[in-house]
Amino acid sequence: METKIEDGRAVVPKKPTLTPKAIIHQNFGSKASYTVEEVKEIRQTELPGLSIQKKGPCLYRCTLQLPELSVVSGTFSKKKDAEQCAAEMAIEKLGIRLVTGDSTPKEAWGSLVARLSYIFSENFLSSLHPLSGHIGAALCRKGDLFGSIPISVIAVYDAKICSLCKCINPEVESNPFLVISYIMKAITELSGSLVASEQHLWIRKQNPYPQDIIEPLMEQNGLQECIQVAAVRIPSSVEESVEAVTLHISSKEYYLDIIANELGFEDAADVLISRNLGRASSETRLFFAAPKSYIIDQSFKLPNGKETHHFEGSPNVRASYLSGQDIIGDAILASIGYTWRSRDLFYEDVTVRSYYRMLIGKTPGGIYKLSREAMLTAQLPSRFTTRANWRGTLPRDILLMFCRQHHLSEPVFSTAPSNAVSESEMFRCELKLLSKREDLLIKCSPEDSFKKQNDAIQNASLKLLSWLNKYFKNIIVPSEKLDETTDFDIQIYSRNIFQWISACQSLRNDQLNAIELHKILESICANSSYIMPGNGVCSLKIGGPDSAVCPCNGSLPCINYSVSLTVEGENIKEMIEVCNDFEFEVGVGAVISYVEEVVMQMSIGQSAYFTTKLLPDFIFASADDSAKMMSLLSSKKCCMEYEIRLTKVAEPLEDRMEQALFSPSLSKQRVEFAVRRILESHATTLLDFGCGSGSLLEALLNYSTSLEKIVGVDISQKGLIRAAKVLNSKLAINSDADVQPTSVKSVILYEGSITKFGSRLHGFDIGTCLEVIEHMDEDQACLFGDVALSYFCPRILIVSTPNFEYNVVLQKSNPTNVEHENEPDEKSPLQSCKFRNHDHKFEWTREQFQQWALDLAARHNYNVEFSGVGGSADVEPGFASQVAVFRREWTLEDNMLKEGDIEYHYNVVWEWNTEKRENVCTDSV
Repeated sequence: METKIEDGRAVVPKKPTLTPKAIIHQNFGSKASYTVEEVKEIRQTELPGLSIQKKGPCLYRCTLQLPELSVVSGTFSKKKDAEQCAAEMAIEKLGIRLVTGDSTPKEAWGSLVARLSYIFSENFLSSLHPLSGHIGAALCRKGDLFGSIPISVIAVYDAKICSLCKCINPEVESNPFLVISYIMKAITELSGSLVASEQHLWIRKQNPYPQDIIEPLMEQNGLQECIQVAAVRIPSSVEESVEAVTLHISSKEYYLDIIANELGFEDAADVLISRNLGRASSETRLFFAAPKSYIIDQSFKLPNGKETHHFEGSPNVRASYLSGQDIIGDAILASIGYTWRSRDLFYEDVTVRSYYRMLIGKTPGGIYKLSREAMLTAQLPSRFTTRANWRGTLPRDILLMFCRQHHLSEPVFSTAPSNAVSESEMFRCELKLLSKREDLLIKCSPEDSFKKQNDAIQNASLKLLSWLNKYFKNIIVPSEKLDETTDFDIQIYSRNIFQWISACQSLRNDQLNAIELHKILESICANSSYIMPGNGVCSLKIGGPDSAVCPCNGSLPCINYSVSLTVEGENIKEMIEVCNDFEFEVGVGAVISYVEEVVMQMSIGQSAYFTTKLLPDFIFASADDSAKMMSLLSSKKCCMEYEIRLTKVAEPLEDRMEQALFSPSLSKQRVEFAVRRILESHATTLLDFGCGSGSLLEALLNYSTSLEKIVGVDISQKGLIRAAKVLNSKLAINSDADVQPTSVKSVILYEGSITKFGSRLHGFDIGTCLEVIEHMDEDQACLFGDVALSYFCPRILIVSTPNFEYNVVLQKSNPTNVEHENEPDEKSPLQSCKFRNHDHKFEWTREQFQQWALDLAARHNYNVEFSGVGGSADVEPGFASQVAVFRREWTLEDNMLKEGDIEYHYNVVWEWNTEKRENVCTDSV
């Protein structure tokens, strides 16, 4: 699809077409039967030479049964894709002609007239449709209103009419109330069957329905009980508070008449209805007065004419923002109406709490808060580290929800390999935000690279969400200064972003209304801004014994907390929010800053108590009794009191903790150290003990070395499969004509323990063991050293392991500046340090590591020298990773293997052989 540039905007034309299933439904209706079955199959690995069979993903196949034929789809990972495939196959076999283009405005106009005629037919009244429920209820109305349906009801509750009007005039997308204009004009072509009132905006059938159709409907309505529905009034003046109202609806009344009375009108035709708010299946809508400007004048032009509506009355900024439509005067927020599911009137209570949650849920930060059910603690994180550490709705899903809330097109994600030099393939993501008309609004192109495409997508989504969050805090920024709010990752293509995000005509044109809305949004977007001098934590107390297990940067603390509203100087305390097992990542802004600051001063088992200033909108969104909270806040001097208990702490990932201090990362420095020693050694064979996902082996393929044979050994089958994929891809690239071929002739990956001996691994020129031994028990680490130097006997062996003394630097935390009720015993910084990874069985100091290496070298007649990466040997506390390089001066003939030596059989996971130019699979060695 070609992209055009118009008025400095990138415009992507959009032509919606029917899906294959929709076409089948048009032709066969309920006679089409879809049966989806799960297909279980063992997937043949796409990796040549991999000896492990992989269970395939869950797949689905669909059988479509039609009166004339039956078709069976292929297999797909999603059920809906299998159904669409079956429908497409049926369309092809039946020779059904597909309509590829949109209807012309003239064709859409004819369809609109026909649709209105059908809606008031006897067949439609007996169908299960929201409008048939309204027509049935209108037949209970008295006097002149008998059978009269407000035109606003038809405009809102029939999707086909809305689609046809959009085809006639695309402006309907941004101003749905224009549909009323087209309905009124279309009725003039049905004057023989329908009657309409331009003055009161209602429509009814000219000739009454037959009595045998009306009587069952009247009896059904008479069986319904009188109901009371909780709703919310939103005044047009932002100076007035929203308030709860109750709608009393009897069985003989049309519910829209009751809502009209609540708004001060007698006739439901004076009420307009917004589109549904929230999820697509929701019946929550705004009901408000119809401005006089909606009465159609005689100069209306069909259907290419352009009309302009000037609204009379006070714009309702809060209601307009919630709905994305222009709303005039007071509005009623209620969840009530007829649905596709039943002829009975559906209703749910809407409270003031519901209103504030909906208001907050229109911002990216608010969507995240709602996903965590933590209004007074959570906030949208500023950084995406890993999916495993993210809590709550993921950034991509938040962005999708934001676009639906603001009636934007779905964002477009484009991922591509990064150009950065890396040990493995990395991905970046470009993200485009489009209006419903496909106008390009914003492009986000972060420079960050990730190993997983999904992580790159999540990161780009979060970057854009963070900017949108800042934008919502100050929507009245002049367009010429809009670029000042962005960074290098964000490009703005529309100078008036907010007109697309709000989709409200009145908000676009009235700067005063935008300023009023800015005041509303400023309060619901202010998270960390509450932490300012004089507006932070007061009366902090931390109690309980110090367990010395504390959160640090990158860790995942878990807390139980409660927040109460307290009245200063009085014994009044009202609970607002309670949450147990709330987990968050430290250092990424996942919680309001004062909560993180307090938690960082606690250890497991301790409790903290403090007070802070108010977050009013969040209080109303969280508290069950909003009216009580509002009464207290308006009449008393209040504050919020937090009670937090730290229950557990998950340690941060070692590589993330190291990345915060080292560039390049410590893991990359270790690999580079080993590569330099391998190049210097002129080795032809290499054995990597504990090769994991093959980062060292992959890095070696980037260099021109003397290596001819590379072998990796690991106990983790999953890690070896990942290594096989990476190496296979790398070797395939290196075999291209444009890339200098590697000297490596053979690569083998073995599954097995490095503490057991296999003769085929004996006598390699060089062995490496990078950051492996600390994952073993100490006695097993000592056993590995003995087996490696007495049986495997590499000419050179490189061993690295963390320097425990360096953890003081890595885990440095904020100094405690509060008085604890129980003072801990004095401890040295090293005693309070933790291991870098929860899987580490031990971590040695420099003295311990050197003693182990010297004893090992002496026992097996090797020389050993010490080095390291990260830090410096001459500056305390030395290197972050300490390295021992063992060298033997004797020849292998001096230590020949004996027949009686016990041999361990390693399983071959993957093997590549350049001489045969193919991959080979062997069962075991």
